[in-house]
Amino acid sequence: MLRTAIWFIYFWLYLILLLPLLFWYWRLELRHDPRLDAKVDRKVYHWARRMIWAAGMKTTVVGKENLPQGAAVFIANHQGNFDIPLMLSSLDRTHGLLAKQELGRIPILRLWMRLLHCLFVDRSSPRAGVESIARGAEMLKAGHSLIIFPEGTRSRSSAMGEFKGGAFRIASKSKAPVVPVTIDGSYRAMEANPTGWLIRPAHVTVTIHPPIETASLSREELRDLPETTRSIIASALRG
Repeated sequence: MLRTAIWFIYFWLYLILLLPLLFWYWRLELRHDPRLDAKVDRKVYHWARRMIWAAGMKTTVVGKENLPQGAAVFIANHQGNFDIPLMLSSLDRTHGLLAKQELGRIPILRLWMRLLHCLFVDRSSPRAGVESIARGAEMLKAGHSLIIFPEGTRSRSSAMGEFKGGAFRIASKSKAPVVPVTIDGSYRAMEANPTGWLIRPAHVTVTIHPPIETASLSREELRDLPETTRSIIASALRG
């Protein structure tokens, strides 16, 4: 209970204390300052690492040699609430997330997510979904990678749900590689606990698999890409 209380206090207090810095970053964005991305990257990375540390979580990252040089779509399974800070701190750098439109209504969080080049999606509208795919492809062409959880919701266990196809259409439209990432054990930190919200120490393994180059795939291979990626991610799950 004490660890959970400290974590939540730290989470909100940290966001509040960073408000002056956030507004300075916002001003840099308005001026199109070229230093902004590096500054946001460094600050968000340290935020994510502190969230993991405060939760008592130990992380092992495997396969960093598989990280591509250019923009990519990082596809990961989604076990629990800590998957976002895990992904933001386990890759070559922090990257934007494909996020529900509802998150974009939280004022402070929305500004940070915009600075991180996140893509907000309205899941209630098929037309908005098509527009999101187009926006995501343009972001990748501009050099901004995306982190996507194609299950759409947390599994709260080692099981995986169906992978939705939108993430893969973003990758194929921009001809960016898909990088499968396995998150193994994050649900044990919160979701596996009886209450579902208490935080307990856990060990998590993040496995980065070799990229799949979508530009060279046939139409049939592109159609099978969600299941192919899902199988690769599942191969590193130990339960």
